[in-house]
Amino acid sequence: MIQDDVLINDWHALARSSDVVPEKPVAARLLGEDLVLWRSKDGTIHAWRDLCIHRGAKLSLGKTNGTTLSCPYHGWVYDTEGRCVRFPAHPEQCPPAKAQARVFRARERYDTIWVSLGQPEQDIPPFAEWDDPDFKAVVCGPYTVRAGGPRLIENFLDVAHFPFVHTGSLGDLEHTTLSDYTVEVTAEEVVANDITVWQPDPLGVGHGAYMHYVYKVLRPLTAYLAKQADDTSGLALLFTITPVDVDHSLVWTYEATTTLEESDEEIIKFQESILFQDIPVVESQRPELLPLDLQAELHLRSDRLSIAYRRWLREKGVTFGTA
Repeated sequence: MIQDDVLINDWHALARSSDVVPEKPVAARLLGEDLVLWRSKDGTIHAWRDLCIHRGAKLSLGKTNGTTLSCPYHGWVYDTEGRCVRFPAHPEQCPPAKAQARVFRARERYDTIWVSLGQPEQDIPPFAEWDDPDFKAVVCGPYTVRAGGPRLIENFLDVAHFPFVHTGSLGDLEHTTLSDYTVEVTAEEVVANDITVWQPDPLGVGHGAYMHYVYKVLRPLTAYLAKQADDTSGLALLFTITPVDVDHSLVWTYEATTTLEESDEEIIKFQESILFQDIPVVESQRPELLPLDLQAELHLRSDRLSIAYRRWLREKGVTFGTA
């Protein structure tokens, strides 16, 4: 397992809630650790190391009956606390205390299962708009990307690429100038409050307009943006990366919009169109690991937010996905 305390002791989105049902365990992977997710009949989600301690078979290939999970190899039966309670080959034998699966913390929020491999010091990343009745909220993802989490977060924070990568949707080649902005950095977050971007038709009325963005880095692999138009309509995104391995990530976008007439399918389709334009660019970046040494690349004042993000990661001691 990757030894990076700041990530081990955080929450990571791992699966949609609807994908983990009582009848079938689900395999997952987080920070180089193979996991099994399963739901007991009372609705509780369990996240364990995907390993039977007997002969190392994957528990995700086993079966559940609502209160236990059984290994597919020799049928060892584990209860909801991860304790082995029965050896089918020796039913009269009481399993010893060391016959125990490795159990991790799991919770559900935003229609998603979140898992921590350590002792989380914070709650699941906040997204206030999810429960706001003025917003319509949708889950987009997960999407598999062959790139490290820090590279993907930095791309999310970078508005200067909009005219070139997202021409016609988020940006316009006739409006490439980016206004200056400020960044505030604390131990808890990185915030840019006053980014203004020209977009071709952000309001759906047939002409371009300037949009005002607020960006926040909430966790090393979780960021947030709020977009406000002059007509007071708004949109908010929670963008989080599941660090599967150093070069393998799952991308999740949680969108909340005041445009209530948009269908879930329309929202998802648009978010996918943006992400699928970003993916080949991010996957092509070299070095694959995000350089935290600011002398390693050239920077402009429009890079102020990504520079602050890199410094923030370094101060937090993040080594995963960084150079």
